[in-house]
Amino acid sequence: MSFRVALAAMALACGASVALSQGAEIAFGTLAHDQSQPVEVTADRLTVDQTDGTAIFSGGVLVGQGEMRLSADEVLVVYDTEAEASGRIARMEAQGKVVLALGDEAAEAERAVYTIDAGTIVMTGSVLLTQGQSAISGERLVVNLDRGTGTMEGRVRTVLQPGSPR
Repeated sequence: MSFRVALAAMALACGASVALSQGAEIAFGTLAHDQSQPVEVTADRLTVDQTDGTAIFSGGVLVGQGEMRLSADEVLVVYDTEAEASGRIARMEAQGKVVLALGDEAAEAERAVYTIDAGTIVMTGSVLLTQGQSAISGERLVVNLDRGTGTMEGRVRTVLQPGSPR
């Protein structure tokens, strides 16, 4: 059974009430996250294209920045093309079995784009967010790491746990 199916089954088995809506504002990131921390990437393969300022990591990619972890089948790293900012990462685009973890929260999706300077992560395609024993799913999750908030959109479904502050 996949991680996503197991989490959804666990959340549904816990009972409580079910909420369906078009969008939901949620808290995300119980830990403070500093986007200026170094980004460490491990993968089976790296392909660099100096002409367009990109690098593609593929095969079991794991990205770490402070307490935040992201894994995917492939991650495209786009470097800032400003002359003064050479070597600086502008954004990272992950695809294929994307999992983002920060503290006791984890989100899964088909794709994710992390824009470092803006401190935002946009996850799309069958998104599942777990926060402790609670779970919420939708088609698009926008996370603001500076504020520790997120918005889930696209036929949102959640199981609320009684007594849970979220």
